[in-house]
Amino acid sequence: MPILTTLGLAAALATAPQPPVPAAATAVDPAFGRCLADVQSKAASQGISADRFTEITAGLTPAPSVLGLLDAQPEFTTPIWDYLAALVDRQRVDDGRALLLQHRDLLERVSAQYGVDPATIVAVWGVESDYGRVFGKRPLLQSLATLSCAGRRQAFFRGELLALLTLINRGDLQPQGLTGSWAGAFGHTQFMPSTYARIAVDGDGDGRRDLVGSIPDALASTANYLKRAGWRTGEPWGMEVRVPDGFSASQAGRTQRRSLADWRAQGVTALDGSALAPANLAADARAALLLPAGSKGPALLVFRNYDAIYSYNAAESYALAIATLADQLRGSKGLATPWPTDDPGIGRDERRQLQ
Repeated sequence: MPILTTLGLAAALATAPQPPVPAAATAVDPAFGRCLADVQSKAASQGISADRFTEITAGLTPAPSVLGLLDAQPEFTTPIWDYLAALVDRQRVDDGRALLLQHRDLLERVSAQYGVDPATIVAVWGVESDYGRVFGKRPLLQSLATLSCAGRRQAFFRGELLALLTLINRGDLQPQGLTGSWAGAFGHTQFMPSTYARIAVDGDGDGRRDLVGSIPDALASTANYLKRAGWRTGEPWGMEVRVPDGFSASQAGRTQRRSLADWRAQGVTALDGSALAPANLAADARAALLLPAGSKGPALLVFRNYDAIYSYNAAESYALAIATLADQLRGSKGLATPWPTDDPGIGRDERRQLQ
């Protein structure tokens, strides 16, 4: 995606007809004000009046601290054993199992409608917001406006800002107190605004799509997302396997798909050494082999449903957190092969004990 620098944005605005600059933004930062004026002109083409835009963005100022987070996402900077230990700990498993029971009727209805099993839906909820406990503390409009006007990927974030403004304008959301992650994801299952606009559904029948205040809306929307990402009802996301000595790690990777017969020919087996025979797979199923910590760590054979999870946030560690949490919500004990480290990650209970 092309990146429009701040200087490029200023030059573009200098040659274009200028709509009125919001007064609050101008008083604080003229460049930010000019950027919001450009956003306002685009919002007008989407049916948001100038008065409504001014009402929604009143008092909006930039938050430069978010710019430093563009290249510091934990999915790409944290060792996978630390990442999984923090997200798939005993407390998150216990809480998830309790919520599966508490929302059983809702989850059964959502699962029947979208074909995604309850454990996977709840696992997304657990990883994304710790079951609604952690939505993110950054003011959503401020973060997206800042990222729309400075740093890299401005075009992407401007699209997200416009999507958020549209959601507010149509009444799905209220701007007051709306917070989320630094990058603009928000709600129980942390949708980006453009994803919200395309995929969110009304799960409680009140006529609104509210992923912040409605658990039914959030869980139904998450199931709808996975369905549209290619989820295959009843199939597993993957399985832990054993690879033979001398196996070439160059064959691993999510995009290197092979038939199960090919993997058997390569000497890949189930953990107990038996032939690969995963249950409930389509006849045309192909699989990729993941070695997330290299050849000395766990080996995982992943199928089409893993790709659906991965599409939610394109990082292997993230997808594995959801997949393995879902397994443990179903009663699994987790991965059998230890991580190749003398300092494995610890969960929240252990952290509290150390503190």
